[in-house]
Amino acid sequence: MSVNIGIILGSTRVGRYSPAVGEWVKQIADNREDATFEIIDIAEFDLPFFCVTLMEDERVLRWNEAIAKCDGFIFIAQEYNHSITGALKNALDFGREPWNNKAAGIVSYGALGGARAAEHLRGILGELAIADVRTHPGLSIFTDWEERTTFNPADLHVPVVEKMMDEVVSWSAALKTVREK
Repeated sequence: MSVNIGIILGSTRVGRYSPAVGEWVKQIADNREDATFEIIDIAEFDLPFFCVTLMEDERVLRWNEAIAKCDGFIFIAQEYNHSITGALKNALDFGREPWNNKAAGIVSYGALGGARAAEHLRGILGELAIADVRTHPGLSIFTDWEERTTFNPADLHVPVVEKMMDEVVSWSAALKTVREK
């Protein structure tokens, strides 16, 4: 059973690193035949700040359509002030059912590999009924970027990303059967 996995870029700021990290993850994913991977950039949706009255806003509807097409996700999560970005939290809040009963992996980055952002994200994913997988590639802004500007990840991350993808694809396929009931 083939599944569709969205690679969610979790930052919208100018000069962000998430597009480079997302492209790197996608390049690794493109070697697989058991799933289709697509980059979903929050910045392209121009989401308003969360408000229940905006749930029918065209941007929100487009966002939820993109999420609904996915069977699972890989979140590119950068650590801001020991947590995830406001843009990612906002995007997560604009959905409920489109997220439910799907799987997710997290590729994080920051001073400590983005570990604190990943842990905060796990709590949010649980509330949205997203099953996050255990394997978690964490990238360091000190060692995986040259002079903190050019993304050049260490080769040791590739097998960790591949293992995380194995878990995300497997769980996404399993949860797809739950959603089809």
